[in-house]
Amino acid sequence: MTELAEAAGITVRTLRFYRERGLIPPPRREGRLAWYDEHHLARLHTIAAMLERGHTLSVIAELNEALESGRDVGEILGIQPTEETPVRLSPEELADAFAGEVTPENLAAALDLGYLAPDGDEIVHISRRLLDASTALVRAGVPLAEVMQAGARVREHADALAELFLTTIRTYAPDENMAKLRPLAKAVVEAELSLALDRRLAAEE
Repeated sequence: MTELAEAAGITVRTLRFYRERGLIPPPRREGRLAWYDEHHLARLHTIAAMLERGHTLSVIAELNEALESGRDVGEILGIQPTEETPVRLSPEELADAFAGEVTPENLAAALDLGYLAPDGDEIVHISRRLLDASTALVRAGVPLAEVMQAGARVREHADALAELFLTTIRTYAPDENMAKLRPLAKAVVEAELSLALDRRLAAEE
């Protein structure tokens, strides 16, 4: 227990408190010996990141309890149904995917953006496509912190585009099925982004 507390940067007393509150799973026991592993350390890092972002221990405990009872992560976080496919990862798989850049600071930022959510001993990434793009950028040499900063800026523009599309449709075609027209919005954005990349690349030649 002492080694785990030191690795997580907390006191043994705090670790015991987290254990009593059910914020971390019980250790594996062999006789009188209690063994903690990388999963416990990853959970402690997640708790630290959520506390840093202003979440209380009560909220963290409620999230853990709800997730362990089988409720959907999107439901817990208030996320509406989406076309995106979430991905479950072990802490080790997440660390491997991002080539050792899963620092407490980056983990806190990912939690703040809503990209990640803890689910028992696993971590859920909100989108397979975002995960694949992020890991590819990191492997190409872009720091993970920069990838997430770019993602935050893209989200701002995406929110503005979504509002523009929804406002236009609801104003001029209020009776249309939004789900039916959703692919049109994505097609316009994808085409315009492709053309914008063409213009930028051509200007650099």
